[in-house]
Amino acid sequence: MSDGSVVRPLTLAWVSRHLEVGERIVKAEALHGGISADMRRLTIGRRDGGTRDLVLRTFVNVEHAEDWLNREAGALTLLAGTGVPAPGLVAVDPTAAHCAYPSLLMTHLAGRTVLADEGLETRVPLLARQLVAIHALRPAERPREYVTRTTADTVVTPKGADAAVWAAAIDVIRRPAPRYEGRFLHRDFQPGNVLFDVPPPGSAGPRITGVVDWAATSWGPADLDVAHCSTNLALLHGPAWGLRFAEAYEQAGGVLAAAASERLYWRVRDGLAFSEEVQLVAQPWREAGRTELTTRAVEERLDAYVTGLMDALG
Repeated sequence: MSDGSVVRPLTLAWVSRHLEVGERIVKAEALHGGISADMRRLTIGRRDGGTRDLVLRTFVNVEHAEDWLNREAGALTLLAGTGVPAPGLVAVDPTAAHCAYPSLLMTHLAGRTVLADEGLETRVPLLARQLVAIHALRPAERPREYVTRTTADTVVTPKGADAAVWAAAIDVIRRPAPRYEGRFLHRDFQPGNVLFDVPPPGSAGPRITGVVDWAATSWGPADLDVAHCSTNLALLHGPAWGLRFAEAYEQAGGVLAAAASERLYWRVRDGLAFSEEVQLVAQPWREAGRTELTTRAVEERLDAYVTGLMDALG
């Protein structure tokens, strides 16, 4: 990752070409929390003396940057006018033809990510309803089929975990994927990619103001998105929250696989995928203030969550 507040001259020139007449970049500020991309909020000075914000997403030395940026640009174009609160696409340079690195420029959304345990009881139903709305989209052109990279041979069993439970979980993903009805998937829907407007105490409850990071948009089973959010909730807030999210999704009108064995497949598959990158996912959470989420603490939560899945659905 590069210095988040520094934007290369080539990229600055490219951004400037996509501003309105009389506008100029007055400030660049790093946005934290991303794993694969540098994110910056650009403050744009307007002719009338006011300002507006844009967001610059830049991939530095990332192998699949062109593919991800093309997919995100396509998703943002598709989402415009749907009612799903996503950023608006301003410009994209997926091959770094004009910028120092592959980049995407988009509108800035109000709100912030909320990763604290406090208020989770209120936020989970909002997350569930938002995901149901995303899955209800029926684009004229489908995104590409989902991809999973975890295999039975790449799973990393946490230290101290019950080897028999994890062996049984690994056996679950040795089976062929269940048949499913396809849905429009975000593919990384989780609290770190959802923005909330959190009002002061005593006023109306929080509301979702934006869903960001559409680079992995795919077509696949609703269970896959639900599984991914469930695992994130389990690791951020405790295994019980991961086990409860699917219920919240169904209460919001979402439809999941009918058979317990099929639900188990998708949710275990996502949980096991996290076993390979616990350190990677825990670091942004600590940087955001959840300092107690050490790699070891997250591993222990993952173990408890996978065990809970096997008990509940296995």
